[in-house]
Amino acid sequence: MLNVFTLANGRLFQEEIESLEELSRFQPIWVDLESPTLEEKRWVKQYYGLSIPEDVMDEDIEESARFYEEDNGELHIRSDFLIADDEETRSVRVAFILNQMNEALKSRGVLFSIHDEDVPVFRLLRLRARRSPGLIEDAKDVMLKLFDGDAEYSADALEGIYDELEKVSRQVLAGEVTDTLAGEVLNAIARQEDLNGRIRRNVMDTRRAVSFMMRSRMLSSDQFEEARQILRDIESLDNHTAFLFDKINFLMDATVGFININQNKIIKIFSVASVALLPPTLVASVYGMNFRFMPEFQWEFGYPFAISLMAASALLPMWYFRKRGWLR
Repeated sequence: MLNVFTLANGRLFQEEIESLEELSRFQPIWVDLESPTLEEKRWVKQYYGLSIPEDVMDEDIEESARFYEEDNGELHIRSDFLIADDEETRSVRVAFILNQMNEALKSRGVLFSIHDEDVPVFRLLRLRARRSPGLIEDAKDVMLKLFDGDAEYSADALEGIYDELEKVSRQVLAGEVTDTLAGEVLNAIARQEDLNGRIRRNVMDTRRAVSFMMRSRMLSSDQFEEARQILRDIESLDNHTAFLFDKINFLMDATVGFININQNKIIKIFSVASVALLPPTLVASVYGMNFRFMPEFQWEFGYPFAISLMAASALLPMWYFRKRGWLR
């Protein structure tokens, strides 16, 4: 899918392109290619003179090759954008190519973005740019707003983690934690830990991209200050992710502690039972020895006495354990 975005009266307007002739009618500041076909790549090369590299979406590209500038002034940035929904949390690789010397666009430049699926941050920017005049003035503003939106999206995801961990905290610390509940809690904690780790990686990648834009000296003074504000926002997100990691570890340890308590209760039952049955076993073993004269044979109440002695020797330890509170 090929979409171009043009500025009119300070607003960003989207046009879906289905032919080369349609592409030639617009002078965009942003060209977005979502899962582009070979024909759409050919249109871009024919009209803008831009050859999209074959490895532009490779996931195993070297980290040092994700941010670089061509001799002709083109800036290449590959950055990951977070997608956090109820079904799955993942990162989508987006390749940016900023052409700053396009004569057809009156030296305002054009931003090309290539990705395999729609990204929530892109939808949010399109919505805001249509409703807020003056939000975007050139292609570099588009990139900054996308990275700013990515940081904001990560912040919203962190708020979701806070809410989910608050629910888990009430379950863990409210009262009795059964093994079934502990399993559900551990599953929820694992999901939030995975999301928190992805957010931390995502903001790190965004920081690198914004820092590269600042080092390339491509930004105006206002854009440079906006980039610094994005970095400050990312710095605050780092503190939140570190706190959430500590909270997740605490809840994990607390849940594992309750599991150990439940297991110890089971082991305690067997321990008490074995100690309580040891005296009756001793009495039975004594009466089972081969004495020459057995008390049962010489005494009418021999067997009742032996049975009563075995019962008393079992109940006495149980009474003592109960008095000490070991049976609670």
